Amino acid sequence: MPVPVTMPKLGETVVDGTVARWHKRPGEHVDKLEPLLDISTDKIDTEVPSPAAGTLTQIIVEEGETVEAGTVLAYIDDGRQTTDDGSPLTSMMPSDEVSPDSGRKLEVRPSSVVCRPPSSAPEDSAAVRPQGRTYISPVVARMAAEHNVELDRVPGSGLHGRITKKDVLTYIGEKGLVIGDWAEDRGQRTGDKREIIANPVTQSPSHRPTPPQSDPNHQSLITSPLSTMRRAIAEHMTRSVRTSPHVTTIHEVDMTAVVRHREEVKGALAAKGVRLTFTPYFVAATAAALQAMPRANSRFSEDGLIFNPRIHIGVAVAMADGLLVPVIRDADERNLTGLARAVNDVAERARQGRLQPDELQGGTFTLTNHGVAGSLVATPIINQPQSGILGIGAIVKRPVVRSGDHPLLPSADDAIVIRPMCYLSFSFDHRVLDGAEADEFVGKVKTILENWSGELIVRSA
Repeated sequence: MPVPVTMPKLGETVVDGTVARWHKRPGEHVDKLEPLLDISTDKIDTEVPSPAAGTLTQIIVEEGETVEAGTVLAYIDDGRQTTDDGSPLTSMMPSDEVSPDSGRKLEVRPSSVVCRPPSSAPEDSAAVRPQGRTYISPVVARMAAEHNVELDRVPGSGLHGRITKKDVLTYIGEKGLVIGDWAEDRGQRTGDKREIIANPVTQSPSHRPTPPQSDPNHQSLITSPLSTMRRAIAEHMTRSVRTSPHVTTIHEVDMTAVVRHREEVKGALAAKGVRLTFTPYFVAATAAALQAMPRANSRFSEDGLIFNPRIHIGVAVAMADGLLVPVIRDADERNLTGLARAVNDVAERARQGRLQPDELQGGTFTLTNHGVAGSLVATPIINQPQSGILGIGAIVKRPVVRSGDHPLLPSADDAIVIRPMCYLSFSFDHRVLDGAEADEFVGKVKTILENWSGELIVRSA
């Protein structure tokens, strides 16, 4: 009996997923609850167990395709139905030569296993469009729209003629069309120039690319295949730059008060098992500033700005092969200790691959502490559909001038002092915020940090 394998719903806010890798191929045996495939949702890979024991008869959704939750990905024959001779029934449906109305018992020929859902009309009829072409995945739709491809002209290699991403790439290559973001290994965009991809089978020797001159052996350069996480990052960042008009404003902050407070309390918190870094201070200050300026916590829509009633701050976590942004929900309702626990928890579980898909969803603002790697200034890219992202530079000692009577005119009371300083880089969506509003927001963050007194800056949980 055929058992469908469906795309699971991996969270309340997760409506689709990408097939990252199949652990089994058609014809292979799989045990119940044995890992069958990996699903990628927003850069997190989740292992999906087999719903039944049996033989994997057909893979419908190939690796790299994105489909909605509930979509059938494959079929497994659990062998519970048998033919007249007692052999397991590996076919999901009768073969085309057997008519359901013939009254004869079902005959199955092992040499021609048919794995497809029933059709209301003969499949070889010229008047019937293959059923698989009625479903177009989001990836295929975006590729077709970007490159003006008429999908009716693209031969489909999927089930019942379903068009896959590979089919569109092949069609574009055969037609010599321009490849943009979808060119993968063989086509890359450089500035406004795009490389034209030709079918390697039909390409004439005179038009083959010249080996790089820097390679004395004229050998092909080996590129590293893109991981699911890297593809997701590339897609998200490209879409963000295309969507939002990015502007970045940079402010300098004196971190003396924060550094002093951290030195005073980190020992006591360590005794409780809480490691206090500087990131919770920035999260707390950002949450307080978002409370004071709700517009910075809103997002753009064609009908108007949408104000988020709650403050969910995403904290970027660097991984070995990419970046994840787990979300600290209701950050404005936590004290410093609570924020320290939350930051440590999501960062540790992110690096261990134990985050749930929902924990990467629903952020209203993002903070990235690029200074932990020594970076002083950065221009971070907005995490869509949010309106802003705050970059934190490295905290370093620098000489600064402390003014006397006048902030600008020379004075005998002026002094050069050494202070722990930090640059804050705020990238914002200019459709939502103007420069003066963005500077006001960062100014509030700066004021909170420079005047940190050890009191709660946000409401206690």
